[in-house]
Amino acid sequence: MYRTKISSLKAWKLSRKRKPLILLGARQVGKTWLIKEFGRTEYKQVAYINFENPDAPKELFSTDFDMQRIITVLNAYCNMRITPADTLIVFDEIQSAEKGITSLKYCYENAPQYHIITAGSLLGINLHEGESFPVGKVDFMQLRPMSYYEFLLAMHEDGMAALLKNKDMENLTFFREKFLNYLHYYLYVGGMPEAVEEFAENRDWRSVRHIQDEILMSYRNDFSKHAPAESVPRINMVWESIPNQLAKENKKFVYGIIKEGARAKDYELAIQWLTDAGLLHKVYNVSKPALPLSAYKELSAFKLYHNDVGLLGAMSHLSAKTIVTGNDVFTEFKGALAEQYVFQQLMQQESMVINYFTFCNSKYEIDFLIQNEDDEIIPIEVKAGENLKANSFKLFCNKYHPVKAIRTSVADYRQEDNLQNIPLFAI
Repeated sequence: MYRTKISSLKAWKLSRKRKPLILLGARQVGKTWLIKEFGRTEYKQVAYINFENPDAPKELFSTDFDMQRIITVLNAYCNMRITPADTLIVFDEIQSAEKGITSLKYCYENAPQYHIITAGSLLGINLHEGESFPVGKVDFMQLRPMSYYEFLLAMHEDGMAALLKNKDMENLTFFREKFLNYLHYYLYVGGMPEAVEEFAENRDWRSVRHIQDEILMSYRNDFSKHAPAESVPRINMVWESIPNQLAKENKKFVYGIIKEGARAKDYELAIQWLTDAGLLHKVYNVSKPALPLSAYKELSAFKLYHNDVGLLGAMSHLSAKTIVTGNDVFTEFKGALAEQYVFQQLMQQESMVINYFTFCNSKYEIDFLIQNEDDEIIPIEVKAGENLKANSFKLFCNKYHPVKAIRTSVADYRQEDNLQNIPLFAI
């Protein structure tokens, strides 16, 4: 399968300012596969070390950070002669190696000629713990579940994917029904590579759901294995509340849904753990649609989105029949799947700042308010059906006069002054 991050990795390899790379992402999003595929296609050899393996040299960095000694040990462990120009060194699950993260500073300072990538399923959590972090000495990259565009490529629909990539709105309309069919499939399958691969090969809904359930179980196992013991019950409660949170008309996170009388201070650490692990994502309300949006972020008002629309459907026990048949899925479940899907596609643009906005004493809401790399502030309204009337969106545009405004729905593309209606499959 093709992942668009391959091009980012190629740019990292060729950069004159290349540093050891930390690849972040939730469990099962395909980090290890991507790194190995990158190594296979771009280097003569890959020195791969998974520090969770029983025979891995977990004490490699505990004595000192002498790179000559470290390379000598790696030569023996990988049974190869590591050369800087044509070897990719991969430290997988680096959080399991003592002082592994700290070592990256010395890799950069004392041996910048080596190409080093590190990854870890819970690395986002470890970066916030006690180990000395190599500030300014590493590059970061984020891998997320597969986008709808990548999903089409996995389905061998290269021509349709090319239409999306080229923003060919006129010709997209000719294939509207086919795009919508694949969008239904994507809402069920989601973007976890193992589920996508199974669906691409066998079109077996039950097998896909089985894979999704196993991924969800591995997440729950991580809670009890890696989170502080006193936080595990609350982490589970927050996690299990997500379908209910997103099924509300107003999707602002409400602590009372977790447990009657629940307070923010009791669950803040649980939410932080889940977001650090990349399993949930916070989107904050802003008090004003002005630059920079981050200056107007309201820390007490936020939505929590899942990391994958397919996993959200699995947690909600939505059947393939419900999701794949007709367009009711866009309106049922209060449009939660449609909004989760749009958020997931927006997240692919890492330079984008994503918030939402309420106004007139929270009576009206704009689903997403984004700030792009050109410092444009753009409201995005997600319409789950084909009825494009939206009072909040109209009032916002009349009050704040955005240069660009986007509505996304199952309706065809159209341009009306500053307003674009973009089909959901093309968002």
